[in-house]
Amino acid sequence: MLEIPPLALYVHFPWCVRKCPYCDFNSYTLRGELEERRYIEALRSDLEAQAPAAAGREIVSIFLGGGTPSLFSPHAVGRLLESAAEHLALAADLEVTLEANPGTIERGRFAEYRAAGINRVSLGAQSFDDERLVALGRIHRAEETRRAAAELHTAGLEDFNIDLMYGLPGQDLGAALRDLEEALALRPSHLSHYELTIEAGTVFAGRPPPLPDDEAAVAMLDACQELLERSGLAQYEVSAYARPGRRCRHNLNYWLFGDYLGIGAGAHGKLSLIETAEVVRTTQAREPRRYLASAGRGTFTRTPVPAPELPFEFMLNALRLTDGFEVRSFTARTGLPWESVAETMADLIAEGLIITRGTCYRATPLGLRFLNEILLRFVTEIPRSVDQSELSTAPQPPSPLAGRALFTGAEGGNVK
Repeated sequence: MLEIPPLALYVHFPWCVRKCPYCDFNSYTLRGELEERRYIEALRSDLEAQAPAAAGREIVSIFLGGGTPSLFSPHAVGRLLESAAEHLALAADLEVTLEANPGTIERGRFAEYRAAGINRVSLGAQSFDDERLVALGRIHRAEETRRAAAELHTAGLEDFNIDLMYGLPGQDLGAALRDLEEALALRPSHLSHYELTIEAGTVFAGRPPPLPDDEAAVAMLDACQELLERSGLAQYEVSAYARPGRRCRHNLNYWLFGDYLGIGAGAHGKLSLIETAEVVRTTQAREPRRYLASAGRGTFTRTPVPAPELPFEFMLNALRLTDGFEVRSFTARTGLPWESVAETMADLIAEGLIITRGTCYRATPLGLRFLNEILLRFVTEIPRSVDQSELSTAPQPPSPLAGRALFTGAEGGNVK
């Protein structure tokens, strides 16, 4: 039976100083002056329009992602958070994360963001090798990341993530380890560590740079994981490592198939509707101009997730976690009986890709390496075994999965 999960809020800021050639998120190069006031007012209207869907529910986390949210002033961010407090019930221990590009942070600004309500920051470092940063099209250099981290500590924002890539153009094992050592020296509470992948529709897809081969990338991952473990950051998700008590609560809600409101250009949301026994996805207009013209008018789309796709949607998230998930979590978050996936799970266990202890299921180390292959099984096998009526009798339009990226390592976790 479908149950109500925790609820979060995702806010998307679509502009960057320059779009990176590997980025397939919904982001746009800023041309001309930033329309800060107009965009914040649109977000406030969007939030007010969606607030009724959160009636009676508490918001456990807020994530400001992008794009580059740190292009917006602390005053603008504070105004948005005030609106959230006005229209939503916010948890007393609310986690509020701001994604920040080290190249857009002015001295002293993190203290102002903290005063505005931010209590967690995610720094997009990607590398500490300036040559690699140029190859990635980043606007910042390594020294700016070091300075930003120092500013965070000074501002009392000790809970911060560093986004770091490996498998970069021209990178070898030694360089990957040096990047990680530099990141750890900044004393982050959390680290997102993931391989650079070439995504369709990006500049790199049209002009691929020379990347390390698979064997070299695996060696980088193994060596970096050993260093992270020795440094006290424990892996809890495919690409996420945290110090004790510092796991990202917002992303954990995604990965445990929780609910979230999505506001901003191109933002996605997910809601569990008990009255109709449906899981619904919401989607905003992607292009900023279209979003600005429609925000607050209820023009975002709401699409029920067809029951045969729910096992994939759940496993896409939950199998990222090193702790795995409980059977009860699957049934409560999808509304489907465990029998709908039991046969496929038994096959994966027999193949050494999934391990079970009592009612808990998780990917083995081998399974984590081949997670995409596991997830594809829930696309090709499960739809035949799920009766659409098991979740809802309401009409549910098809939602093809072809072409969807199965997982990425980016902080935030939302489909941006």
